Amino acid sequence: MTSSSTSSSTSSSTSSSTSSSLQRPEPGRGRILHVTPESADWDHVEFGVVEVVDGAPWSGVAPDRETAIVPLAGQGRVVVGDGDMEVELSRGSVFAEMARIVYLPPGTPYRIESGAGLQASVGSAPAEGRYPARVFEPSEMRIEIRGGGQAYRQVVHSLAHPLPAERLILYEVYVPRGTWSGWPPHCHDGRDGSPYLEEVYYFRLDRPEGYAMHRNWRDDEGYDDAMVVRDGDVALVPKGYHTSVACPGSNMYFLNYLAGELQDDERRTPPCFMAEHTWIEADWTAGEWGLPVVTADGPRVRR
Repeated sequence: MTSSSTSSSTSSSTSSSTSSSLQRPEPGRGRILHVTPESADWDHVEFGVVEVVDGAPWSGVAPDRETAIVPLAGQGRVVVGDGDMEVELSRGSVFAEMARIVYLPPGTPYRIESGAGLQASVGSAPAEGRYPARVFEPSEMRIEIRGGGQAYRQVVHSLAHPLPAERLILYEVYVPRGTWSGWPPHCHDGRDGSPYLEEVYYFRLDRPEGYAMHRNWRDDEGYDDAMVVRDGDVALVPKGYHTSVACPGSNMYFLNYLAGELQDDERRTPPCFMAEHTWIEADWTAGEWGLPVVTADGPRVRR
């Protein structure tokens, strides 16, 4: 998202102990991850990851909530209602290709089936039913190359304005190894002029030994929650500024589900960026070192 407001947040030496907003999957079939408004202590976003296998479909219906289903790997289909709509889903992996997304209005029964195996995310947010069931194709999703230097990444606007939904906003982000995302740090917790949006980060890494770091913080109240995330983990963003970085040995993907006070066209509203760090947007390589920095003969001559 592009900035329309910035806020200065002076660093503080005071910090308080916080519980981690990290959730790890439970291997198996069925729902292997589940974040609810109750478990996250917020009001809007529900998120899960399901493993669907032959003979064990995943079914659901969300009264008073709109739902978005994103295939992550494998093949299968979503049967909507009593067969009113059937959507074939296929994705080699999140690293290999984009995928269509199934959108369902409140109270719509669905069933995810697969003969060969399918992993998918299922997330929802409160809604009234202003939009019909439909499929969003990859050709409808805007692709943006964002940032530069060591904060260079690809953002797929998978279900973001102008694609219609009541509250849900989805992004899929591709981050090269050793690179930051969410830089400059930004917030959308209803403070510093930002909108209120809850958010989950579902992380995938392209090497099994890989990891990433995710940090949520707000200096004005001593809140600081930094965590190590591995392939398949979920990080919650309950409040504060936040950013993520991939380790040098693994490329990183993450899927965001957001929802909050913004509805319909208001979903275009940007977050607030941390003013101390926005200078870098003018020149992503300004002041960047080349090595060696020093030599036995003194400072290296910079050209």
